[in-house]
Amino acid sequence: MVTPYWDGRRVAIIDAGVFGGTCLNVGCIPTKMFAYPASLAAVPAESGRLGVDLELGSTDWAGIRDRIFSRIDAISAGGFRYRDQELDHTTVITEESRFTGTHQLATASGRILESETIVVAAGSRPVRPDVPGIDLPQVHTSDSIMRLPKLPETLVVLGGGFIAAEFAAVFSGLGSSVVQVNRSSQLLRTHDETISERFTELASRQWRLETGWTLSRIEEAESGWVAVHLEGPEGATMVIDAEAVLVAQGRTPNTDRLDPASAGLDVHGDGRLVVDEYQRLLSGGVPVPGLWALGDISSEHQLKHVANHDQRIVSHNLEHPDDLRANTLGPVPSAVFTRPQIGSAGLTEAQAVAEYGRERISVKVQEYGDVAYGWAMEDTTGLCKLIADRQSGQLIGAHLIGHEAPNLIQLLVQAMSFGVDAHTLARGQYWIHPALSEVVENALLGLEVPDSGLV
Repeated sequence: MVTPYWDGRRVAIIDAGVFGGTCLNVGCIPTKMFAYPASLAAVPAESGRLGVDLELGSTDWAGIRDRIFSRIDAISAGGFRYRDQELDHTTVITEESRFTGTHQLATASGRILESETIVVAAGSRPVRPDVPGIDLPQVHTSDSIMRLPKLPETLVVLGGGFIAAEFAAVFSGLGSSVVQVNRSSQLLRTHDETISERFTELASRQWRLETGWTLSRIEEAESGWVAVHLEGPEGATMVIDAEAVLVAQGRTPNTDRLDPASAGLDVHGDGRLVVDEYQRLLSGGVPVPGLWALGDISSEHQLKHVANHDQRIVSHNLEHPDDLRANTLGPVPSAVFTRPQIGSAGLTEAQAVAEYGRERISVKVQEYGDVAYGWAMEDTTGLCKLIADRQSGQLIGAHLIGHEAPNLIQLLVQAMSFGVDAHTLARGQYWIHPALSEVVENALLGLEVPDSGLV
C-alpha cells in the first residue's frame, strides 16, 4: 500500500532473477497449480472402495504446464513493466548486487548504489549436492522441473522434505513412475513423529520409496536417460535409471551472494542474516541504522506467509521509526500439498515434552474414520493430533494429515493465536454435523484439560 511517506522518494528494486521471486515463479503458486490436477488424476485409484468405478485415460502435461505458466509469466512480466516503466519514482535494476559498505551496493556491472535505507529480501535457492553429474541437463531443481517439455516416464526425487513430498505426489499422480530416495528412514522429519510415520507409510504405497540411501554420482546413458548411483549402509550400492532427476534437498539463503562481511553484518551459522525483533539487521549484535531484512534471507521459516508478515513489519517500521512494531506473531503454520495433504502449527509432541515435561501435556490423536464424514469417505489414513497444556488448557501443537488438512488447521491456528483454550473452542460454538471439521471437535474433547464451564 502506497502512503504519503513515499511521496518524493526514489525506490530502486534490485532483482537479478525472474521478476516476482520464488513464490510466484517457481514456488507456492505454480506448484499448487500442478498439485490440484494431480490430486484429481489420483481420484480413480481411490474411488473403488466407495463402489465408484472411475478410469483415468491420460493427463495432458503440456496443456497443464502451458495453462499454468501462461498466467504466471504474464503476471511476472506485468509486475516488472508496472514498476520499471509506469511508476515514476521506481527503478528496477536487473543485476545481481553485493554490499561494498554499510549503505553501499555494487552491481555486477560495477554500478555503485548508495542509500540510507536498504531492505534485504534476497530469498533463498535450492541446494545442489556437490557430486559428479549434478549439472547434467536431466537433473533439475524446483526452479526448472515444472517446465519440462514432456512428462518423464521415470523420475527420481532426491530428498524427504516439503518440496520432495509435493513433487513426488504431482508426478506420480500425473503418470510418471516416481522413485523417491531419502537418506533417513522417515520423510518429513521436521514434522511431528506421528505425521512423519503416517506419511512415510502412505507415500510408500503410492510411489517407490527407497530410504537409507545417499547420492554418490549421476551418469548420462546412451539412451538420453541417466543412471543415478546411490550408496547405502555397509557399502551397499544401487543404480536407478531415470529420464529425469529432481534434487529436492532443501534451500539455502542467498546471503553468500551479498558479501555481508563488507557491511559488517551478523550471520547465523546456517547462513541467514541476523535480525532483531523489529527486522533490523545487526552488526556485532547492534542494529545498523537503515538496514532491514525479511523473508528467507533472515527467517528460519521459509514460508511465503511468514515473508508477507515480515514485510508488513518492515513497512510499518520504515514509516514509523518512533513507533516500532516487534515481529512476535505466532504460532507459524505450514502445509504440505502432497497426497494426503498435511497441516501443522505449533510444537511437535517431542518439542512439547522438552519444553513442558511429559506430565504437563495432554495429547489426543483422532482418526478421520471415527467421524461421520470420515465414514462417508471410507477414510482409513487421515488423523488430527492435538497437544495441549494440561494446566492452562491452551493448545500448543496441532497436526493433521488427510483430506483438506491445510484448511482444517486454520481454525486451530486461530485459537492458538488468540488464546482460546481447547475446551472453550470445542464447546463455545456449534460444529456443523456431519462436516469433516468434527474430527477437530472430537480431538479437542479428547484432550485432558480444564473444563471451561461451557456445556
